Amino acid sequence: MKEVTTESALATINCGRTLGSLLIPGDFIALEGDLGAGKTQFVKGVAQGLGISSDEPVSSPSYTILNIHQGRIPLYHFDLYRLSDESQVNELGFDEYFTGSGASVVEWAERLGNQIPHDNLRVVFTVEGVERRRLSFQPTGERSVELLRLLFGILQ
Repeated sequence: MKEVTTESALATINCGRTLGSLLIPGDFIALEGDLGAGKTQFVKGVAQGLGISSDEPVSSPSYTILNIHQGRIPLYHFDLYRLSDESQVNELGFDEYFTGSGASVVEWAERLGNQIPHDNLRVVFTVEGVERRRLSFQPTGERSVELLRLLFGILQ
């Protein structure tokens, strides 16, 4: 596990941008944290790192559950806040995106339960102040370990 502390929304976006620049098809980023912890700001940065046009707004798909943004590779941005359990995810058939031609970034990923891909980079957001956030990165497989190594090679 590795951690980053950001002091502003812009710093959280910049961290996401760096990660986004490293993503390849099939990468899965699992975001966890309280409401207002910075998950959507981070995804805005991921979108920038993937080359998604700044004209295309990146917001939390709370009501639609999934937004697809086209960049260098597609960004599958999920927000599972409104789902109560993993059976609802299974019914929606989102797992085909998880191994598709883009990268998946899932807010409230803990609601996936056993549906979460084996190899994912878990990012836990902790509020430490008005703008201060601690981002804890936890890889679970070979690709996510490599992704974390690349990310921290740039951030340090």
